[in-house]
Amino acid sequence: MTDTAAADPAREQADGVFGWGHDGLRVELSTDPDGVTRLVRLERPGDTGSGTEPAARLPLVELTALGHGTGWSGPRFTGTAPGGRMRTRAVRSRTADGWHFLDLELHDPVTGLTASVELSSPDGVPVLRSRTRVRNDNPHRMVLQSVSSLLLGGLPPADTLEVHRARNDWLGEGRWYAEPLRATVADIGVDAHQHDSRAGLTVAGRGSWPTDGHLAAGALGDRRGGRAWAWQIESPAGWRWDIGEYGHGCHLALHGPTDADHQWRHALGPGQEFTTVPVAVALGTGFEDAIAALTSYRRTIRRPHPDHTALPVVFNDYMNTLMGDPTTQKLLPLIDAAAQAGAEYFCVDSGWYDDDLHGWWDSVGEWLPSSARFPGGGIQAVFDRIRSRGMVPGLWLEPEVVGVRSRLARTLPDDAFFQHDGIRLTEQGRHQLDLRHPAARAHLDATVDRIVGEWGVGYLKLDYNIVIAPGTQGPADTSPGAGLLGHARAYLDWITAVLDRHPGLVVENCASGGMRMDGATLAVTQLQSTSDQQDPLRYPPIAAAAPAAVPPEQSAVWAYPQPEFTDDEIAFTLAGALLGRVHLSGRLDRMTPDQLSLVRQALTVYKDLRADLPRALPFWPLGLPGWTDPWLAQGMRVPGGPTYLLVWHREGDRAAMSLPVPHLADRPGVRVQVLHPGPSAGEAAWAAAEGVVEVRLPRTPTALLLRLDTVS
Repeated sequence: MTDTAAADPAREQADGVFGWGHDGLRVELSTDPDGVTRLVRLERPGDTGSGTEPAARLPLVELTALGHGTGWSGPRFTGTAPGGRMRTRAVRSRTADGWHFLDLELHDPVTGLTASVELSSPDGVPVLRSRTRVRNDNPHRMVLQSVSSLLLGGLPPADTLEVHRARNDWLGEGRWYAEPLRATVADIGVDAHQHDSRAGLTVAGRGSWPTDGHLAAGALGDRRGGRAWAWQIESPAGWRWDIGEYGHGCHLALHGPTDADHQWRHALGPGQEFTTVPVAVALGTGFEDAIAALTSYRRTIRRPHPDHTALPVVFNDYMNTLMGDPTTQKLLPLIDAAAQAGAEYFCVDSGWYDDDLHGWWDSVGEWLPSSARFPGGGIQAVFDRIRSRGMVPGLWLEPEVVGVRSRLARTLPDDAFFQHDGIRLTEQGRHQLDLRHPAARAHLDATVDRIVGEWGVGYLKLDYNIVIAPGTQGPADTSPGAGLLGHARAYLDWITAVLDRHPGLVVENCASGGMRMDGATLAVTQLQSTSDQQDPLRYPPIAAAAPAAVPPEQSAVWAYPQPEFTDDEIAFTLAGALLGRVHLSGRLDRMTPDQLSLVRQALTVYKDLRADLPRALPFWPLGLPGWTDPWLAQGMRVPGGPTYLLVWHREGDRAAMSLPVPHLADRPGVRVQVLHPGPSAGEAAWAAAEGVVEVRLPRTPTALLLRLDTVS
């Protein structure tokens, strides 16, 4: 590690401006004569015209605290009183483990609050990560109401900006759409008013499902210059981002939870600290280029795990199959069929703990196997069968909930659960554990150590099917939002500790599908459920858009072929998972040998290409998918390797489509190979003059997976 003061003459420039960065990113900051430091330039080396105008420069930190609000009234968190008073006391740069860091310490003499801003970036990647640590150096208690994780000012004028955001609803995840910023922020004629617009485009996530409603991500595109900024907020609880006009340009403000949006207030006694959630902004030439940079960054920040390169095929008995009703009798033939098809893990999903065979929803919590469902040898006989067929056993678990009828609801203390005003919360017949409480954590540690350590389970699907907003207010919490963030961070801490004890364990993150598809959880768990969508015709837009939020090697997509399907329908259903993580399901045990052979052939294709996915970067030849688009396409380009194209034709009379592949447009020789399901389903050929793949799919629904290789 190196540790260098920013006043080093090699870094210092004229007029208080100093630079920091690496080959992939350049940052410039300036310190005014009054001691206020501002970020004045964020760009990739070689970019032009991406600095800020002097009037558009924002302070590095904006925060509000009780008794110290904003300098103006409006819905945005800019122009705060403490933010404008923050004076720089120290700036230091350092490098460690392939990362570059710039630490800036700021102080407000009025409140006595000290803010330490940590800017960081992985070497060679055009992504800036930021978080803020606030310390109370005042002898009196202070109550924070909002703290920015990153403020980026000096963006182009609103007239030139297009905003990308993603609706993310249950069964309809990842629905990206774009609109001009002017559709929300009107041109009020700033010069006539001598005041910036108070309007802003604000998107927020609330409650214990942080990505219910929208993904905690977004992007801006400059129609004038082609530049793009894509971001994610790495919050397992509340978050918000807003874009507004500021000084004849625009700004982007990224926050975790706030008082106004999430009932978040955090009290700091003398000497106490609070650290915001991290955020990241990626730079690119266009949306896809910025998402590619964000994909590389996501791979850098996550916990290393062999699963990220092995990419085993997982069979799960739930979706459109047993649907939470597993028994030994039903599982054994499924296990045999899954192994025959080529699955490598077999996960027994929900219901395995239910003894009354009726309603288990409000009785869960102890996580002991049902004797009625698994007579004779118990659930261990099922696991033994899985292992005997060469697969790793897995199990579904919803760790944070305890049903109101569970014995644990009576034996665990009230403080081990979410509460308000001393009253334990109940949601859909369940109580929510607070993982900050030692009794709650001890219960889950014992549960997982039994399942993994004693039973030999190697895969856990961690689900979460209730949502609580705004959070919990335990005895030590200033507010419900602060309690929720505290629990969510403790939950990720708990998963980290589980993986430390059981390093070979694979953990899937699920919350009714993609309701916890946030960067913080993605950095700890190995797989991310993308949806609970049961309709194979509605899953393609979810699967196609998923790589904008999740690297392909973590993106779990259901493939649930059924014996009543036609061969085209079986191939169509399997195709959507072949550029991500295959979550196989369906009644394979009832298929004919020919049908099961179709499944096995698809998995053989996947196993041949999966080694490329951990390096692959996504692109969308037809643009990001629309929910009702009849044609959809998703691409993966492998640096120094092949390009893969997955194209779906869901409906309509149009039998042919042209798929642009810009990064191959100057290559006269491109070999196109149909990998799945075979040439009989459709045709594909390279049109060198146009730089497109011409695809013909005359039947619906059909899908093709293609491999493109350049030839000399």
